[in-house]
Amino acid sequence: MNPSTTPPAGDAPALAASAWVMRFAPLIRPGAEVLDLACGSGRHARALAAAGHRVLGVDRDALALQSLHGLPGVRTLQADLENAPWPLHQRFGAVVVTNYLWRELLPQIVRSVDDGGVLLYETFALGQQTIGRPARTQFLLRPGELLEAVRGELRVVAFEDGYQALPRPVFLQRICAVRESAPGSMATDPPKYNL
Repeated sequence: MNPSTTPPAGDAPALAASAWVMRFAPLIRPGAEVLDLACGSGRHARALAAAGHRVLGVDRDALALQSLHGLPGVRTLQADLENAPWPLHQRFGAVVVTNYLWRELLPQIVRSVDDGGVLLYETFALGQQTIGRPARTQFLLRPGELLEAVRGELRVVAFEDGYQALPRPVFLQRICAVRESAPGSMATDPPKYNL
């Protein structure tokens, strides 16, 4: 996790899974392998493993990953995503990314979503610099940036880009997008993505 995306000292880490991620987690195929990218101590890895998914949690912080060792359904990989080659050579039934942005990885993140898979991405957006951390605009999404990242690759199920006052003030951008496995059957058997 990039140090500029972690909460300021003294803030308690968010232990509950993101409401956005959990809202759309039912779109993940039963038993699918999930990539929890920049997972930290694994709040999403834990929730998704408890829901029956196999989860690979990736983070550069070995200490954070230690809390996931031995957890049923969870594997971990310590990797520096920003200063080393992309460490993964497979696609996943879901890719989850929260509170993390390294723009150079956006194309690889999208490519990592398997046919029928789901991308659940939620992180800070421009405007955040006016109310707290991260304050450096290089770590804040520009308006519509996640939409641009998935254009031509994934179908957008839901997207939000704005300000959220509770539980704490934050500017966010978030997307739920799927890689449709059989787009040709849309006319006769359209997928039903529950909102």
